Amino acid sequence: MPPDTNLDELLARLHDAQSTLDAGFVRLPPNPAPALDENAAAILAEAATLLHNNDPYFHPLYAGQMLKPPHPIARAAYALAMSINPNNHALDGGRASSAMELESVAALAKMFGWPQHLGHLTSGGTVANLEALWIAGALERENHRQPARQLHPARAIAASSQAHYTHSRISAVLGLPFISIPTDDTGRMDLDALERILATQDIGTVVATLGTTAVGAVDPLDRLLTLQKRYPFRIHVDAAYGGYFTLAGNLPTAARLAFDAIPYADSLVVDPHKHGLQPYGCGCILFRDPAVGRFYQHDSPYTYFTSHDLHLGEISLECSRAGAAAVALWATQRLLPCVPGGAFARGLEAGRDAALALHRTLSADPRFVLPIAPPTLDILFWAPRAATPQDSSALSQAIFDEARRRDLYLALATLPVRFFPATTWPAADPLPADASVTVLRSVLMKPEHLDWTGEIARRLDAATTAVLAVNSP
Repeated sequence: MPPDTNLDELLARLHDAQSTLDAGFVRLPPNPAPALDENAAAILAEAATLLHNNDPYFHPLYAGQMLKPPHPIARAAYALAMSINPNNHALDGGRASSAMELESVAALAKMFGWPQHLGHLTSGGTVANLEALWIAGALERENHRQPARQLHPARAIAASSQAHYTHSRISAVLGLPFISIPTDDTGRMDLDALERILATQDIGTVVATLGTTAVGAVDPLDRLLTLQKRYPFRIHVDAAYGGYFTLAGNLPTAARLAFDAIPYADSLVVDPHKHGLQPYGCGCILFRDPAVGRFYQHDSPYTYFTSHDLHLGEISLECSRAGAAAVALWATQRLLPCVPGGAFARGLEAGRDAALALHRTLSADPRFVLPIAPPTLDILFWAPRAATPQDSSALSQAIFDEARRRDLYLALATLPVRFFPATTWPAADPLPADASVTVLRSVLMKPEHLDWTGEIARRLDAATTAVLAVNSP
């Protein structure tokens, strides 16, 4: 099945929109674009052939990494904007696309319960998180100049051991200490461990991850806010992957409480190019207090000359940014508003329902061991049953390879063995506290996955049967 069964319709809609766009510039003298001759056609054909080397990320049988095809309207809107190629660094480079960005970002802020905010799009979650932690450091330095607060300018950044590795990297770039906080046996930040560290070390910012990229765990943000009342630290929410699940109506209670606490955090990152149906790269950084914009102030007279209004480049660390990304997001949010109960929210709910359905199927299969907790979002993982973690890891790799030969695309992850019941590997008992195991992992983030869990399970069954037939004693 090709990624676009409605490609002709998409191209027709794009052609109509392009004609409308072109009509706005008919006053200009003709300036034909370079022609794409037969040589260009051959190059495009070669590129298409080379792209066969990718996995079919668009298809529901791809259930491995966090790859989700952009919505057709996002593709069309991006291509439409590319005929102008606006730059959202300054209004001079993209007045219309800048307005679309502001509107789109305001819609995301509203989704998280922030009527007042400062925010913009970025090239992805890494830069967005960089800006959040850079602002945190800037506030630390500013507070240090106020003796009454007596805050140290180099207080540490803390995140869970399951948080994205980008936070330790960013901390190093910013010259700030980084502290990794242990998790509980479900992958959530252990707040008792955090409090013990808070009592002995100076932590300026705690990163709460709402949707870890390995297992989809949701840190207890609501309880973290309670802890914040006793210790002076900022809270940054890394919801690059899981943020849109704030719209889902089928979350477990603990996760729902965490998402409902977002309005009280200091900053937040979400990636529209993950669950937001956008092309790469499209991230977003939001600050609850618009006053932090003062830290971005700079002068660039050669780019800011046709308008006295706010330029997005004045509240961004990045300079040139694709205005097409803002146009694509704007169009998608107009078609699929980010509201509870809407079509977009139902797609998120379908992803979690798919993860729960596959979890139930695998739980009934004696060849697999499931973790202590069921999926919180749309990520699930499991281990082949074996005598030791090393044996399970080897089987995971073999099943992963065999599944690919059957056009089922899974992922592998190395996780702590304590995420599984204590009796999982009796031959290896006792296991070291830091022991790990390589497991099979799926991200069921496409709404279509709910209708494909049966086929995914069938192909996984066939792959596992083939592997065990070879590896049985």
